[in-house]
Order: sequence, then structure tokens, then C-alpha cells
Amino acid sequence: MSNPIPHLYPIGIDPADIDFMGHVNNASYLKWVQAAVLDHWRALAPSEVVAGHLWVALKHEITYRKPTFLGDDVIATVLLEKVQGAKAFYETVIRRGEEVLAEVKSSWCCIDALTLRPARLARDIVQRFFPAE
Repeated sequence: MSNPIPHLYPIGIDPADIDFMGHVNNASYLKWVQAAVLDHWRALAPSEVVAGHLWVALKHEITYRKPTFLGDDVIATVLLEKVQGAKAFYETVIRRGEEVLAEVKSSWCCIDALTLRPARLARDIVQRFFPAE
């Protein structure tokens, strides 16, 4: 497959995201990654395919680089690295300007919305996430 289409997702920081040390709590990054990945899916997949499929997170590996604070202008860049069967593997980089705040590797399982069983995506749907060579 060719290079994935990057998806930019602006992140709003709420006062509830701030922990006792005055910066964003680690758990908020998971919330942001889930929202960013699902937004990426909704942005590129046809609405009828979105309606027929759900995503369940299987694994997140987060590397925290710098703290994030209330009022920071933060954006997540989401890349779908590959799809293997019913699994999708993502990389999400959270930045404040040029500074990398966190890097997240995650894997997700596609679920059929009716049967709630793992579901492979059709090749033409997967190709929507990767530009033509």
C-alpha cells in the first residue's frame, strides 16, 4: 500500500483534563486518540459503511514526550498504518505547534454493527485511506 492520508484532529483541552500537577492527565490522551481515530474513520469511509461498523480498541502504547497545559493549541495527526483482516493499526502524534507531546501506537478491531463479530473491511474501503500511487 502507498502512504496513508494524514488526518488532522484539533484537540480541545477542558479544565477537567488537568490533573493535580497542573497539566493534562495521562488518561485524557486516550480519550483524544479514540476521538481522533474515530473521526478519521468517519471522514474517509462512506456513511453507510460507518453505520454498519464499530471499532473496539485492542491496544494503546503511549510515549509521553512533553506535558500539555490548559490553553495549549493541540492537534493530533492520525495515520492508518495498515489493515490486516479485521484489525487496523494506527499511529497518532499529538503536537503543540512543532513540539511532539505524545506518540501513540494503537490497534483496533472492526466489528459488524449487527452481529457484533469481527468484520473485515472491503478492499475498496481500505483503499480510501491510502492515496493512489
